Amino acid sequence: MTEKPPLDSTEDRAWLGEGQSETQLDAVNGTDGADDDRPAWDSKIQYVLAQVGFSVGLGNVWRFPYLCHQNGGGAFMLLYVFLLLIVGVPLFFMELAAGQSIRQGSIGVWKHISPKLAGIGYSSCMVCFYVALYYNVIIAWSLFYMGNSFQYPLPWEQCPIDVSTNDTVKECASSSPTSYFWFRKALNITNSIEESGEFNPIMTGCLLAAWTIVSLAMIKGIKSSARVMYFSSVFPYVVLFIFLIRGLLLEGAMDGITYMFYPKLEIWGNVQVWRQAATQVFFALGLGYGSVIAYSSYNPVHNNCHRDALMVSGINFMTSVLASLVVFVVLGFRARNIALRCVAENLGLLNVMASHEWNQPLVKLGWPWINTTDPGSIPLADYRHWYEQYGSLMGPNITDCSLEEEMNKGVEGTGLAFIAFTEVMALFPASPFWSTLFFLMLLNLGLSTMFGTMQGILTPLMDNFSLLGRHRTLLTVSSCALGFLLGLIFTQRSGNYFVTMFDDYSATLPLVIVVIFETISVAWVYGTDRFLDDIEIMLNWRPPVVYKYLWKYVCLLAMVGLLAASLLRMVFKSPTYTAWNQSTASEMTLEYPGWALAMIVMLIVFASLPVPIGYLLSLLRSRGGRNSLPEEGEPPEVHRELYTKCNSVEQLDSNSQHRPEEDETRPRAGFLPLGHELYRLLPQQEDEDEEQDTGV
Repeated sequence: MTEKPPLDSTEDRAWLGEGQSETQLDAVNGTDGADDDRPAWDSKIQYVLAQVGFSVGLGNVWRFPYLCHQNGGGAFMLLYVFLLLIVGVPLFFMELAAGQSIRQGSIGVWKHISPKLAGIGYSSCMVCFYVALYYNVIIAWSLFYMGNSFQYPLPWEQCPIDVSTNDTVKECASSSPTSYFWFRKALNITNSIEESGEFNPIMTGCLLAAWTIVSLAMIKGIKSSARVMYFSSVFPYVVLFIFLIRGLLLEGAMDGITYMFYPKLEIWGNVQVWRQAATQVFFALGLGYGSVIAYSSYNPVHNNCHRDALMVSGINFMTSVLASLVVFVVLGFRARNIALRCVAENLGLLNVMASHEWNQPLVKLGWPWINTTDPGSIPLADYRHWYEQYGSLMGPNITDCSLEEEMNKGVEGTGLAFIAFTEVMALFPASPFWSTLFFLMLLNLGLSTMFGTMQGILTPLMDNFSLLGRHRTLLTVSSCALGFLLGLIFTQRSGNYFVTMFDDYSATLPLVIVVIFETISVAWVYGTDRFLDDIEIMLNWRPPVVYKYLWKYVCLLAMVGLLAASLLRMVFKSPTYTAWNQSTASEMTLEYPGWALAMIVMLIVFASLPVPIGYLLSLLRSRGGRNSLPEEGEPPEVHRELYTKCNSVEQLDSNSQHRPEEDETRPRAGFLPLGHELYRLLPQQEDEDEEQDTGV
């Protein structure tokens, strides 16, 4: 059988169906005219920096080290690498390949497989919007702290004086200068989420500045944001290496590193540790947001996306390890300073006790009293050895000073960045310089992730709605303005509690649901063999067959398990948040009130609802379409069957044996844009027998 050339008429080209434009026909051939109106990366390094900048975010700095700290150190890292290889990399590769081949955002990609799946893309956009709302608030906090870093001494180094009593402010004296500055000066926080309080004017201004930066950086699409990426993606690595070198010179640094990497293999039997590791893999790579798909859609069709998946995943993990090293050398130094202060305080108490005649027998307990005037001369290990022998005789006022106990007090999220790190940097020489450097790093980490998050919203909308695509600037500015207005909920005095709510619940479950449907769409609806065929055409080599089984079984079961574990945890453990009590100057754990629980449920439902709604609307349209003629300009659906993928005569012959009912349930449109050398027109005007053989 000889291959017939495709028809050249405009009408017949329309038969290719939705999303298969004439410009797309030339994409596989490598013609420069493909998608002339679609932006593209100026270079490969721009694209890599964008993907790395999006995936490497604040979670690498303050979430991964905390999980590693709480869940067995080196053992957690091994578990993380295992899940990264069998779940993270395959799903990341799947999203990269899908976006690069279809050259559309998340809505267009899943709609391309089947109109019933368009809701997956809308859910991704909804979750991206949730994340953008509260993520930019963290950027606003970084701006506030960076602005306050240009002072000497730093405003959080010492407790302020209450002018009415001429004494140290009670709330600060009962906690610490850094905690007081964070909760009272920066946030001016209320005692619970039920006390809303007025707006914080300074934070409102910082939030406006943050949204303005995002708007200006993205106003020209990837052309403008990519230029910013050169700085925002690279600068954090420079700062991390500077902090690592500085931290290794501190006392206690090696104690922190030892604590970090010491493996506790028994944690592998804890189901919650597996859940936390899988969740971290999931969020570290940015799966389900649609941003990975959006960025890859601006790539050339023949770009090696498999190598990109391995490279970006590897960079992401190594960044998490680098950030953990920095965090633990700093926490080791902090823990050692706290332990030494504890020794000094106890020595002072012992001196007071020894000064009384009734406590003279204590002198005979072997304590080196001659050194009490210089607490620094007594090693921490010597004090602990003495305390183990005689501490029980000293009474409750004399306490143990354990470095390990201080290291066990895990600090994550905002507590790590805005309390623990600020406390350490206040001890550095030239502290304003180090503080400015640190918060500038946080600002750039947040912005690079924010750019990717916004791209996950804007690209699908512009690809799917031509009107929005023609007004890119207006859409970008309007989206940022809407984000600022809705983000005002986070700038009231109780705003930090809403940030915690959104961070814990608005994205986790909806994103897991989105990725489950993405995996089902590729592995079971479209078919892994066909997907691998398309990738082979795109890359000019076939990926290992192991991906087929990972997508169909391992990844899908892992995501379903993660969803079940997350749901069970919400059911059996009532959602709680950590509040700051002003009177006691301490944190406390509170349960969310009823209206807040309803808000959590609404956030999850609204983000997940587009998936079933899209499916139902597609069913209704298809049923209505059977009884109506095609609209003007809309190609009849039957013409999709005139083209089929033919790599060989044998494949064509085997395809011709499909039963009609199988063809109705299995999508026939190719994942890749149709190319002249890959598709041919089947005979249309042959005799009836031959037409029956082709299944048309």
